[in-house]
Amino acid sequence: MSLVAIAGTASSAPAPSPPSAPSAPSTPSTPSTPSTPSTPSVQRQAGQPVMVDCFWHPQVRPTDFILACGDGNSRLTSLRWSQWHPDSAVAEGFNVVNDCKPYCAAGKFHSYRVIVRLNAPQPWKKRPDLSHYTQLSLVYTNGKPDGFGQWVDLPLWN
Repeated sequence: MSLVAIAGTASSAPAPSPPSAPSAPSTPSTPSTPSTPSTPSVQRQAGQPVMVDCFWHPQVRPTDFILACGDGNSRLTSLRWSQWHPDSAVAEGFNVVNDCKPYCAAGKFHSYRVIVRLNAPQPWKKRPDLSHYTQLSLVYTNGKPDGFGQWVDLPLWN
């Protein structure tokens, strides 16, 4: 598989969530509150779009996510989000890509500094109450993988 072949399979993947700490037992001086279920990696304000990862989970401001869900040969890491708005989001980080030379199982991963831009939010088909970004753009700022342009546009999962 060439690096160009993975460009159309973009998605996001979550960083593993730490397990929840057990809550302290309540005492007469500490009122007990019922626990409410929550999605560990989604902490969003109403109306803010999400990214849909390889496991169909909504993500907000992930620090890492997989672009090539089938084989993991391209992923974004160390993301620092400067914007997360209803119409777009922007981060800086790294695209870690397998060069697949001489073939992917024997290839080496290389890191390339990128600016990540998310846009084109639409209602998510699986959960129409959530809006999700449908387009991801990568701008390589210092080197790029062989066969890639300086700017790469990728669709995101729906």
